[in-house]
Amino acid sequence: MHASRWPLIKTLMCALFALIAFAANSVLCRLALGKEAIDAAGFTIIRLLSGLLVLLLILKIRPSKASSARGSWLSALMLFGYAVTFSFAYLSLDTGTGALVLFGAVQLTIILTSLFSGQKLHWPEWAGVMLAFSGLAYLALPNVTTPSLTGFLLMTLAGVAWGGYTLRGRGSSAPFQDTAFNFLRTAPFVGILALITFFNLQASLEGIMLAALSGAVASGLGYTVWYIALGGLSTTESAVVQLLVPVIAAIGGVLFVAEAITLRLMISSILILGGILSVFLGRAYLRQY
Repeated sequence: MHASRWPLIKTLMCALFALIAFAANSVLCRLALGKEAIDAAGFTIIRLLSGLLVLLLILKIRPSKASSARGSWLSALMLFGYAVTFSFAYLSLDTGTGALVLFGAVQLTIILTSLFSGQKLHWPEWAGVMLAFSGLAYLALPNVTTPSLTGFLLMTLAGVAWGGYTLRGRGSSAPFQDTAFNFLRTAPFVGILALITFFNLQASLEGIMLAALSGAVASGLGYTVWYIALGGLSTTESAVVQLLVPVIAAIGGVLFVAEAITLRLMISSILILGGILSVFLGRAYLRQY
């Protein structure tokens, strides 16, 4: 393998793993809350604490190279804000509506922030963004219902928080340490949430296991790998590529829940992949001139 190709391959592999983890996170959350195996607050608490425990354990076993990276309180607040609003939003939103609101908010947050900071999108990137977003809307359309105002606002906040967390992670020089300490800093917020909802907490063994799996693997490890991938992605690329998550989740349903492969899934996948390809190829072309 040519050495110059390794950074690109590493970025693509990490991005793919992270996107699969994000999709798994959504599936685990919907399974737990849909079956009423656990309440939204309990899912959030266990998810963040289990992610923290796994990250600290790995950090203890395999310490990272000397680094001053310790995450930040703002990133931790965004991480907690995303996790708690995501869980509560899905109590009143169906899957299609939730996906459309969440990933639409993520994409808009990242792109608008990029524009306000002085970065410009060229026409291939604009075309790719619109094409990918239209594919997401087409995928979600059959299941979209008029969302409750509360659910809509909560999921929008979740998207804004995750978009902000993604932007802050782009400059990380030690992704694993930053992620671990960001999770650690969510502990006070988790404690406050536990106190506020203590008498309403309810969870079955299945709900606890789903939340723990969501936190340990799909969140803790998934977010670490996402931070690594961000080092090789532009802000626009990091925004658009996340629109693959609903497609991956739908494919997971086909593979693991025996759901049918529909024409709508195929068309939306082509639109989203085409949009992402347009953004990447457009940026690569413009770099040459």
